[in-house]
Amino acid sequence: MFTGIIEEVGAVKVVEGGHLEIACKIILEDAKLGDSIAINGVDLTIARIEGDVLTFDCMPETYRRSNLGELTPGDAVNLERSVRAETRLSGHIVRGVTEAVGKIISLTREKDKYGGEAVIARFSAPPDILRHAVVKGPVTIDGISLTVIAKDAESLSVSLVTYTLEHTNLGRKQPGDTVNLESDIIARYVDELLQERG
Repeated sequence: MFTGIIEEVGAVKVVEGGHLEIACKIILEDAKLGDSIAINGVDLTIARIEGDVLTFDCMPETYRRSNLGELTPGDAVNLERSVRAETRLSGHIVRGVTEAVGKIISLTREKDKYGGEAVIARFSAPPDILRHAVVKGPVTIDGISLTVIAKDAESLSVSLVTYTLEHTNLGRKQPGDTVNLESDIIARYVDELLQERG
């Protein structure tokens, strides 16, 4: 389990078939073989540690459900270690199970009358993700815990503060780029239970 609070932006070193190598620093501090690390929101297991590089094995289902298969050497990826029992839950409950891939539709700068700034990011999303997206509720985008501020039949929008843009890979992405999407697990469970009663 994760919180969606990104700890570090790492760099892809190697992508070959089911083999993924990521260079990082912070995540390495207490990394052990077998640990779970969220990479752009996808929960992967550390298979090898060499210097400042972590190696992960990806199965075909991972590539079908995420954008990890599109990565190339040098790409920036969001990294988060799994939650421990004593960890403060600053974001929301994130499983690290990417359900779908969406695309950035637009990134629009917004200023308020008080001088505050943000970027409104709009993402395409499939119906299953949108069904479980609630305005003012959580969504995970590339592993980042964010709040839905609007949605329509084909997309959802979030507001990105400067800190998020500077400390995640979203500040480097452009319209047309893909992102990994994970819906709110609580909304998903409630929906499933209600459907079974129906």
